Amino acid sequence: MGAGIAQVAAQAGHDVHLVDAREGAARAAVETLGATLRRLAGKGRVSDEDAESAAARLHPVDGDVTALPAVGLVVEAVVEDLEVKREIFAALAQTQAVDTVLASNTSSLDLTAVADGVPHPGRVIGLHFFNPPPLMRLVEVIRGRDSDRAVLDAAATLMRAWGKTPVECASTPGFIVNRVARPFYGEAQRMVADGTLDAASVDLALRAHAGFRMGPMELTDLIGQDVNLAVGTSVWEQTGHDPRYAPTDFQRELVATGRLGRKSGRGVFTYDESGTAVDAVADPDLVARLVGGPVETDPVARTLAMLVNEGVDLVHRGEASAEDVDTAMRLGTNYPQGPFAWRDALGSQTVVDWLTALDSAFPGGRYRLSPGLTEPA
Repeated sequence: MGAGIAQVAAQAGHDVHLVDAREGAARAAVETLGATLRRLAGKGRVSDEDAESAAARLHPVDGDVTALPAVGLVVEAVVEDLEVKREIFAALAQTQAVDTVLASNTSSLDLTAVADGVPHPGRVIGLHFFNPPPLMRLVEVIRGRDSDRAVLDAAATLMRAWGKTPVECASTPGFIVNRVARPFYGEAQRMVADGTLDAASVDLALRAHAGFRMGPMELTDLIGQDVNLAVGTSVWEQTGHDPRYAPTDFQRELVATGRLGRKSGRGVFTYDESGTAVDAVADPDLVARLVGGPVETDPVARTLAMLVNEGVDLVHRGEASAEDVDTAMRLGTNYPQGPFAWRDALGSQTVVDWLTALDSAFPGGRYRLSPGLTEPA
């Protein structure tokens, strides 16, 4: 991620200084990025001149972050460990100017906690890029409790200059994308676990009847079951074990038995050497019977109802705008549309009716209504 962000900044015309705790890693990254840029030039994606100019703007730093020269923006992209990040930010605060923007690429940690103890905490924000940064347009601009409005606005302007689409979110667990997306995986896993339908068929239902590019089972196999479980567990723990985000035993068992997805050759499905699933055989007749039937056994209705509920709830809490939620889910996850577009297409009352039925069938709080669904628009 760090190297990808460096490439984006260098191609946007900035001198970029790379630093890594592992000796030689920054220098190796600069060499790799130079080769990447030259390869892009060879394919005609960029000109030879632009590739060489961008490569020349990449500078490895010997030492730790205290060896960085004075810069206007630091983007931290280290391991998702709060204490490690806090140590880095404390060191940066001692060596960089008070108006240097300190940004974390964290995908799940609380920015307010990251900034705790940092002098001038208004300059601490989140810039959550998506992988791979050179290709993914979305950047979540995250505001902590003390983040300065002018810093957030300047960061969003900079991201646009880098060719990205910024969306703003409060430092809430999972931010926009990793929080709103939880039901896409969770509903499918629950329905397969209870025998409503098989994994390949739930994927077919979401692709064919809702327009998703990939179904939830094949997507988690691509992401890595361990990675997806870790993100979901983080959101669940940070929300006080809210039942909306409770990890499933289905996914926990996959991870516990080493069935991590494509990278291990087996996850929900089994993969050949080319990465093709050899046992993902769907039942179109079963899908046709379930879609449009009772919501309890309709994978499309269940998933869309929960995605709408999540998006509406995020906005109801004042953590993001409806426009940014829809933009984030389209660009960050390649959803065919966002939760608010689905709400408008389905009708709020339909979503309310579906969630009410689900809450009755599966009590415990997972399907509780967001107040934003029943309040006047």
